[in-house]
Amino acid sequence: MSKILIVEDEKNISKLIQDTVSLANYEFDCSFDGEDALKKINENTYDLILLDIMLPKLDGFQIVEQMENKNVPIIFLSAKNDVSTIVKGLKSGGKDYITKPFEPLELLARIELRMENKKEKEYNFKNIKINENTRTVYKNEEIVYLAPKEYELFILLIKNQNRVLTRDEILNKVWDINAQIETRTVDYHIQQLRKKLDLKENIVTVNKIGYILKE
Repeated sequence: MSKILIVEDEKNISKLIQDTVSLANYEFDCSFDGEDALKKINENTYDLILLDIMLPKLDGFQIVEQMENKNVPIIFLSAKNDVSTIVKGLKSGGKDYITKPFEPLELLARIELRMENKKEKEYNFKNIKINENTRTVYKNEEIVYLAPKEYELFILLIKNQNRVLTRDEILNKVWDINAQIETRTVDYHIQQLRKKLDLKENIVTVNKIGYILKE
């Protein structure tokens, strides 16, 4: 079950948020100051953080700067509605920004949209997990570092499992269609994926055509 951290120092607003997320059966923790919130974020795993900006001890932006896990989605909830603060919130890593006062059903819709997007961005293949939100690839729960084009090629293969991808199709979708790239560039990146992810038996060459990813 998805778990949310609610960071809000005003008890009545925190209670409203708690009641709202409970409607969708989300689990949640609560923090009422910045230091406690940062401690919880660094010691636990959350699927989403609802984060006020004006907090005792540490403000919301300081929390974002100091939190160790930069990948957890954040929705800022704040009475500050000036454009500069909203832009700062989004640029600092916020996925959304809701100004107070807000309608509970709108907040719930934003939460559910963020959760749905998170679900859609995760892929699994054998012992490999890909988080498209963070462009992170794990093999046996350990991060595997792929070059940017290796990652994009692997995502293309994952999304087209059991379908033959021609070299031209791969070039067009992974590389700039107008770039002067030779087909052996594709072959080289395929070799790197096979080696780094131990997929020699799964990324299959289709002679004179291209490649296919098979279980």
